[in-house]
Formats: sequence, C-alpha cells, structure tokens
Amino acid sequence: MTAKDPVGRMSRAMTFMFAIACGASVANIYFAHPLLDEIARDLSVDPARIGIVVTMTQVGYGLGLLLIVPLGDLIDRRRLVAGQMVLSAIALMGVGFAPSEPVMLMGMAAIGILAVVVQVIVAFAASLAAPHERGHVVGLVTSGVVIGILMARFIAGLLADLGGWRLVYLAAAMSTLTLAGLLYSAMPTGAPQARSGSYGALMRSMFVLIRDEPLLRARAVLACLIFAALNVLWTPLVLPLAAPPFSFSHTEIGMFGLAGVAGALAAGRAGGLADRGLGQTTTGLALALLTASWIPISLLDRSIWFLLAGIVMLDLAIQAVHVTSQSMIFGLHEDARSRIVGCYMLFYSIGSAAGSIAATLVYAYAGWGGVCMLGAVISMSAFWFWVLTLRYSRARRKLVLEM
Repeated sequence: MTAKDPVGRMSRAMTFMFAIACGASVANIYFAHPLLDEIARDLSVDPARIGIVVTMTQVGYGLGLLLIVPLGDLIDRRRLVAGQMVLSAIALMGVGFAPSEPVMLMGMAAIGILAVVVQVIVAFAASLAAPHERGHVVGLVTSGVVIGILMARFIAGLLADLGGWRLVYLAAAMSTLTLAGLLYSAMPTGAPQARSGSYGALMRSMFVLIRDEPLLRARAVLACLIFAALNVLWTPLVLPLAAPPFSFSHTEIGMFGLAGVAGALAAGRAGGLADRGLGQTTTGLALALLTASWIPISLLDRSIWFLLAGIVMLDLAIQAVHVTSQSMIFGLHEDARSRIVGCYMLFYSIGSAAGSIAATLVYAYAGWGGVCMLGAVISMSAFWFWVLTLRYSRARRKLVLEM
C-alpha cells in the first residue's frame, strides 16, 4: 500500500505519518519542562525567572493559532505544513546553539509559534478523510498529539542525561527536518478551501464562527477545562516525585508519561464512536472518568500504583473528549476547518496555561492534596458544563420542532 492509497482519500500509511508528525511537533514545546533547572545553570539564568521559558512557548503557540492556522483555509496546506516544519527545525537549532538567555527565549517563542503546524495537519487529515471515517482518522492523528505531549518529558530527560539539554533540541531539529521532507513528498496538494477574500477577512471570520456556532463554543470551553485539568496533574508532578521518599531522576519521572500514553491509545476509538452518532455519550462517560481519576491520583502517598492508575484514567478521558470534540466540530463547515480548529485550540492553549499556573501556586500553599482538589473541581465543572449544554441543545431542538 502506498502513501497515497485512499482511506477515503487518506491511506493508513499517511494517517500514521500525520500522527507521528503531530506528536513530534507538539513535543517541541514540552521538551523544556524537565530541563528548566539545567537550562538555568548553563545560561546563568535566575532560577526564579526560568519559568518564562514555558511562558514564551505558550504565548508563541497562542499567536500561531490566531495568525498561522487559519492560513490552511487560504493556501496550499502541503506547502504550509512543510514550510512550518523547516522553520521549526531552524528555531530548534537556534535554541540548541543559543549562547545567551535572550537568544534562547526568542528561539522558544518561534518554536511555540511554529508548533501549530499540528492543527494544520489535523485539519488537512479531516479534509482528506471520507465523511463516514472522519472521526476515526482524526482520532488516530490526534492520538499523536497527546502521545507527543506525554513522551516529550521522557525523551527530554533521557537525552539530557546522555548529552545535556542542548542535545534534546539538536536531535529534535534533525527529526523535524526529516519529517518535513517525508511529508512534502507524501502529501497531496491541499487546495485552499476559502477561495476568495483577504487574510484580514479570514481572521475576522474566526470570531464570527465562535459567535454563530454554539457547538464550537461548547466544545472549545470543554477543551479549556480538560486541558487545564491535564496540566494541573503534569506541571507539579515532578515536585513530589523528585522529593523523598521517591527521589526519582528526570528520566524516571519522564517514564510516568508512558502510563499516560497507554490511556491515550485506549481512547483512539473515540472518533469512531462519534462517527456512529455516540459523541455526546462518549463525552459524558469520559468526563465522569476524568473526575473519578483524581481519587487514585490523590493517593500518591500510599502507593505509586494508585498514581499510575489515575494517570491512565485521566489521559484516556481527556483524549476521548478531545477526539470526540474535533470529530464533531469538523462537520460544521467544510470550507473553514483550519479556522474552526484554530478557534477550538485557542481555548486549549488558554486552559493549558491557566492550569499550569494555578497548579504551581496551589502546590506551594496546599501541597499535593490541594493540587488534586483543584483538578477534581475543574473536572467536575467540565462534567456539569457538558450536562447544561446538552440540556440546552435538546431544549432548543424541541423548540425548533414545535415552531
């Protein structure tokens, strides 16, 4: 089977390649998390300020969602994907060879901006897939995103232990450049969907989509909440695991991401359930599981196995909701899929940043128990928000039928 044999118009080989590219690209903005202390020492940065590295990548990612992702509806997606990945490789090399803090921070911002190639790829996959298999294809490709987030910490810790933090970024640059070449040779030309209008009009239409599409608004808020919960777990997790009685190394802590990968893979069929009209049911069950996952996570002091079980539950739930949401919103407007995913992921970015900041503050004042309480409250809020939106949509549908 060649890369261009169809599954719809997507081959299995291309679906797999898209998933790998998504995982590698999103990992680029998460490599820094376990390396902050080493970066601070090497570049003589005040440890109290080194957190700005994470902030720069997240700010860059948010800007990219607004400024770059919508271009997927206006220009050839094949060239857009390959161009972003080549520039991303250059930015990664810039960080790897950075002689000072300002150069490193500029490189981190560029990495964040260009990492939004993930969303262009997801929208491209949705356009190439047959309608009856769109959810399944999106689910497989999106699995690469969550796996990339979770594996980034493990890979960064392992490479840093072998050759220092700079090796992480230089290796990422080489892999990104290789993937750019492979994708460009394999992808079909992605004809633009918005065939008329200016870039400014394209940008304005994003706000119109949020205003006019209640499904997009509801799913975007859910994305904000579930990824806030994800970062409430992963941002401060290094602190209790690195301290006695565990005293794990960076590599050992990174291996906890493997448990999350198992959960993410288990949720890979969520898109297929959405294709069968079971998106809302899948969402409700997944949000209930997300809320329940904080019970074993809170029992970390009793056994590390409770934490591992909770991680699998949490990542399974988040991936299921995420895949289901994207499967549902991609059915709204065929000519605006890049803008739709850009709007949706902007809320993801806000939730991720807010969850990281909140978790760090709560851990400082209330320890691991406070972090788990925060995560449970956010997860329960997501569940009840879904219940309210479901009731609203049913009431609205009933009103329309009665008119």
